[in-house]
Amino acid sequence: MTVNQERPMTYSKMRGLVTFLSALLKGKKVGFSEFIHKHVSSQQLCQHLDTQKLLQRQSKLKRAKGGKATLNSVNTEASQIKPSDFDYLKVIGTGSFGKVLLARHRKQGAYYAVKVLQKQMIIKRKEQRHVMVERSVLVKGLQHPFLVGLHFSFQTPNTLYFVLDYVNGGELFYHLQREGSFPEPRAAFYSAEMAAALGYLHSLNIVYRDLKPENILLDSEGHVMLTDFGLCKEGVATGEIMHTICGTPEYLAPEVLQGHPYKPAVDWWGLGVVLFEMLCGLVSPPFYNHSKVQMFENILHAHLQLPSTLSEGACSVLKGLLERDISKRLGESRDIEELQEHPFFTFINWDDLVARKVKPPFIPNVSGPCDISYIDPEFTLQPVPTCVNERCQAASEAFPGFSFINPAEYMAVP
Repeated sequence: MTVNQERPMTYSKMRGLVTFLSALLKGKKVGFSEFIHKHVSSQQLCQHLDTQKLLQRQSKLKRAKGGKATLNSVNTEASQIKPSDFDYLKVIGTGSFGKVLLARHRKQGAYYAVKVLQKQMIIKRKEQRHVMVERSVLVKGLQHPFLVGLHFSFQTPNTLYFVLDYVNGGELFYHLQREGSFPEPRAAFYSAEMAAALGYLHSLNIVYRDLKPENILLDSEGHVMLTDFGLCKEGVATGEIMHTICGTPEYLAPEVLQGHPYKPAVDWWGLGVVLFEMLCGLVSPPFYNHSKVQMFENILHAHLQLPSTLSEGACSVLKGLLERDISKRLGESRDIEELQEHPFFTFINWDDLVARKVKPPFIPNVSGPCDISYIDPEFTLQPVPTCVNERCQAASEAFPGFSFINPAEYMAVP
């Protein structure tokens, strides 16, 4: 927001500005003082806003009973969620720092995916920041239909717990392995739901940076759910740049490989790679080579080869997303709006899509919430680790503010 320096700030304008800032803060769930210091930088604006008074006003709001800040206090201090509240049934995934378990809440009876991370391993690899970013993004993304939601997070002296939506329709990777490739309408449907989720994250100044079939789940109704937000980058507006090299090699955009500054458009390159795999099969992803050196060379310089069986619209959208020149890449200028206008997505009603009114082209055949038939036996045959029932609960200096209760769950917590 900008202020015209040639016009005086009237009382009504200032009051409107304060109202706008307060409403914005509720939507973005950020600290008021952080917001002020970040955004209130122009001299003219500082002359008209009594920052100290506004900070004091926010302090009073924090103390107000039933306010948002009170919920944060509940989340971090009064939460009594603990490992023994759950029965851990099966291993349904593994990662660098722990496992993901299917768990049932003993009193509520609800099923969750519980991501259990070992603090010692996280600290040893200096990954505390990524874990806290994941927690922050999970909280911010609660309201989107194609992002895995966070119900609780808590910690013990040795372990961190994310209690997430249990999504049991299988990884997109699993279905691609079974079927080889998808027809264009099915691939368009999945990529549209992914694009909606990415566009939403971008609107919150979050870049996902790790789109790949293993991080894309299908729920029991057949809708896409993005998960694993550990590589997200917060605070990056469209048009701003980043420098960190991270992500899965096959899905890295050229600008990332070159160490050049990059933008949220890296997510649209990632979507292009995933769409290519959905249309052409996992056996022939774009630019892939068993030698990483050659694969990186291909990403930077090789010609994009598209099967002749693809439609004109499919070829066009793939060329647009997998454009090395960032200024010409589909989605670079107006983000998701450019994809919504592309002929490949002509049949998509985007409002109905986000409202989950569009029937998915494939509905997983699951019998209930504890059905694990679409989960790879590589995971489900592993024993549930005994450490998940660690009893003692305590905070850790390395992970302050980690604990959280979704407000929707608060009244249901015994």
